[in-house]
Amino acid sequence: MSESIFLDIKLPNETGYLRLLGKIGEYLAQSIESYPGDREELAYHINLVLTEAMANVIRHTEDTKSGEGLHVTLRVENRKLTIKVYDQGRGFELCDTPEPPPSCLAEGGRGIFIIKTLMDRVSYHKYDGGHVLEMEKILF
Repeated sequence: MSESIFLDIKLPNETGYLRLLGKIGEYLAQSIESYPGDREELAYHINLVLTEAMANVIRHTEDTKSGEGLHVTLRVENRKLTIKVYDQGRGFELCDTPEPPPSCLAEGGRGIFIIKTLMDRVSYHKYDGGHVLEMEKILF
């Protein structure tokens, strides 16, 4: 895969921008011509993980530095899509996030589970005074 794409996106810390961010992710996925899989399915998955991750940032950081806005980077390089979602919140332990029970129909509480299911690698760590959720999808 010879494609190399880098997007650095900053948006207001408002849920009204989630759809825009998801559509940007969809368009990026659909434009990866060398991806051998179903680009429409990849586009749907990228939209979903982006909106889930950003909804979590909005929900869990609205009381802390809300003026910072939303910051996301997307990079396609070396047969890999890397998405980084930055936040200024208190943080959490990724490994402590429980899998929701299959019978649970409550809204919410599934975002990290969905992200872990759809992406090949997920990590969350401290970064420059805040945290970053890093998600990778292998594109071979």
